[in-house]
Amino acid sequence: MQLALSKRTLYGIVGALLLMATWQMGEQAGRSQGAVAASPAVTQQALMHVFAYTPVAGATQADFEAFRKATADMVGKIPGLRKAWVGKLRRPLDQEGSKREYGVAMEFDNEAALDLYATHPAHTEWVKVYDRVRVPGTTTIDILGE
Repeated sequence: MQLALSKRTLYGIVGALLLMATWQMGEQAGRSQGAVAASPAVTQQALMHVFAYTPVAGATQADFEAFRKATADMVGKIPGLRKAWVGKLRRPLDQEGSKREYGVAMEFDNEAALDLYATHPAHTEWVKVYDRVRVPGTTTIDILGE
């Protein structure tokens, strides 16, 4: 009986220590992300480059996978390109007689980084892969974070 009580006590103490350690790690991670993490209503000082496109009728799943990979691979190669998202639009856009079904969003440090992206050799190579999945023409917006 006393041994069983000791095991329960030990397990309780270990569990409490694990809980406290996990909580402390979460607190430290939150503090390391700065003031933006403290207030999700604060916008990022960045530029979002967002565009929607019409897929090529004959594009294969392999073409789309290559495009997704090529887009992700630009992050780290092009200075100022922070993140990139590729996906299907939740609701297609009807524009200019075409149906835009897919989209890309890229987060840049600022306008200068977007300008560099447009002329960077990695972007030139990416366009070759992009052209295999899209009909020429996009609907593009750039959002300046405040």
